[in-house]
Amino acid sequence: MSEATRELSTTVNGAEVTMDVPVRMLLSDFLRHQVAQTGTHVGCEQGVCGACTVLVDGEAVRSCLMLAVQIDGRSVETVESLADEEGLSDFQQAMKDQHGLQCGFCTPGILMSVSGARRRGLSAETAETEVLGGHICRCTGYTSIRAAIRQAWEVGTE
Repeated sequence: MSEATRELSTTVNGAEVTMDVPVRMLLSDFLRHQVAQTGTHVGCEQGVCGACTVLVDGEAVRSCLMLAVQIDGRSVETVESLADEEGLSDFQQAMKDQHGLQCGFCTPGILMSVSGARRRGLSAETAETEVLGGHICRCTGYTSIRAAIRQAWEVGTE
């Protein structure tokens, strides 16, 4: 018996994507294996660690908890969308400046959650506590990440 599929049309990092996908495929697997956006990391597969966080229609979601078919007609942004020809985003640069990463496994999810919070106009304090509180980083101790959040908010652009 073959697995049921459904046609999916979405926008991933500004590019239109239309393809048949298994109805039970996770968004994280779709992004990594179908559209080669491998910056989306899969950690706990239970939505706890935050490594797989992406933006769907501008809202941070755990891609390991969402089915790919749920993004039909919607827009998805992964960590690959943050940098452009001109360079790193302000928050990416701040993470670099403040040494806010070590192994880097959790970094894409943190970058997406915090970038989404910034776009929504949340304060640096909220990003440091509530948003960052939804991520597990085993390497940094969070001090440098918090410093990067403050630096990015001081710059004042996205």
